Amino acid sequence: MSANTPPKKKVVVTGSKKPAVPSSRAQRTETGTSGESLLYGRTHYLLMGTGVLVIILGLILMSGGSMPDPDTWDESVIYSGRRTILAPMVILAGLGIEIYAIFKKS
Repeated sequence: MSANTPPKKKVVVTGSKKPAVPSSRAQRTETGTSGESLLYGRTHYLLMGTGVLVIILGLILMSGGSMPDPDTWDESVIYSGRRTILAPMVILAGLGIEIYAIFKKS
């Protein structure tokens, strides 16, 4: 080919047109959640909610610990049995409830 003449383009002509097929994404949205059921039942969700509330209760039990006077140090305020023993046990109980709720059979 010479530098002066541009290359010719080929035109392809088809005899029949195919009907437009909707994309798979459009088909998926039409049949999205109409017939599907939830993965867990009502009791599972109640147990999960109970587990979350027990964990929150453990975090509330663990909160606090400020000194009444900045000039004094009182170990019983920070290292009380409520914060070091009871609150972690309550949090672990909440996690146990969550694990049970997830793995419980319907």
